Amino acid sequence: MRNCWIKIFWLIVIMSFWALQGVARAGYDYIDISHPFLRKIPIAVPLFKKVSSGHETDQLSKSAPDLLAETLEFTGYFKLLDREAFLVNPQTDAAFASINFHDWTSIGAELLVTGGVLVQDNLVEIELRLYDTFKEQLLVGKRYKGRVEDERKIIRRFCSEVIYTLTGDRGIFNTKIAFVSTGTGNKEIYICEFDGYNPRQLTHTKSITLSPAWASDGQWLAYTSYAKGKPDLYIKNLRENRSYVVAKKGINTTPAWFPNKFELAATLSFSDDPEIYLLTGTGKIIKRLTYNKGIDVSPTWSPDGKSVGFVSKRSGTPQIYIKDIDSGQVKRLTFQGRYNTQPSWSPKGDKMAYSGMENGHNNIFVIGFDGQGPIQLTHNEGDNESPSWSPDGNLIVFTSTREGPSRIYVMTSYGTDQRRLLVLKGRQTEPKWSPRMVNK
Repeated sequence: MRNCWIKIFWLIVIMSFWALQGVARAGYDYIDISHPFLRKIPIAVPLFKKVSSGHETDQLSKSAPDLLAETLEFTGYFKLLDREAFLVNPQTDAAFASINFHDWTSIGAELLVTGGVLVQDNLVEIELRLYDTFKEQLLVGKRYKGRVEDERKIIRRFCSEVIYTLTGDRGIFNTKIAFVSTGTGNKEIYICEFDGYNPRQLTHTKSITLSPAWASDGQWLAYTSYAKGKPDLYIKNLRENRSYVVAKKGINTTPAWFPNKFELAATLSFSDDPEIYLLTGTGKIIKRLTYNKGIDVSPTWSPDGKSVGFVSKRSGTPQIYIKDIDSGQVKRLTFQGRYNTQPSWSPKGDKMAYSGMENGHNNIFVIGFDGQGPIQLTHNEGDNESPSWSPDGNLIVFTSTREGPSRIYVMTSYGTDQRRLLVLKGRQTEPKWSPRMVNK
């Protein structure tokens, strides 16, 4: 009898799904891509329907919608509605497949996510649907199968579908963040999920390790380490037991991977003058990129690889410059302020984020290549440094001392929704957002 009810339930769900599939996909009119954070979309995420019985079903029917709501809210696009305001509860509503959309529009919900959970022998099926309540349309519906412990993976996959439906972009749900932490008493590199989940130590040098940098495929990480007493460049494959070391005389630091190539830029001082060089992924010098007496550091590539940004004191104080690779032409980008460092080129290619000193504090700024800006995103709440863009260009991760020791924070690219990413011992610095991971 129980199995019969389960089959009937999913049959109703599927029939409802296909009945609504005549509706066209979202026409990307939900989120203004040019100004995505000017208005948050009110969305309702009620508890999920329990298709089976048992403790695990009870738990998942509550934890899965909570996780889904948190994950969607992290993007900055949505305003989560309080469940206390809901007029109906799909978890207990017998007419699960039938939705009275007025019940949701009357409380201001423009989008609605409903779900059903079935657990049998540590295997889970979760049916998830996204509705436009005003148009009374199903926008996306998916059923996922996996183990109970795959809950987070399932929720992220659906959130990716939601963002793709609303924006045409897959979002950030299969990305990671590398950063430096002093939790062990030494500066070591750690990696966590995009939302701060599951932080884990990557290096165990028991020394100073700095400047993590992701390759475009997410498989290689370059960084600087003092493991042998001086700053050397390490190039490590995260999936295989392979690594390379650049240990030339002097400093070997601030790596930045060339877009979609097994090449990277870094500052080397083997000729006594710290200059930026282009290297192969194994550490061999291809060519020199900067020619100036003084320090040139912190390269950052344009998305098309045609230009490189960097920091130089050639004008007397640290400022950000851009070099066109083909022509060799160098132009100064920043003029406001006497100390501008840590440039990060946006994935869309139209902006540069950086750390600049104003009124004795370091703050995050964004400057456009069309002459607009700079725009200050943080405002003297401690020191704010090391900006790094999410691969979709909508979020920026950075460090701040606003709560004491340096911690990692995230904000939208407009400076809104600033919040702490994770809680760890020690100080956390130099976050770098990964590209989207392939075959995660």
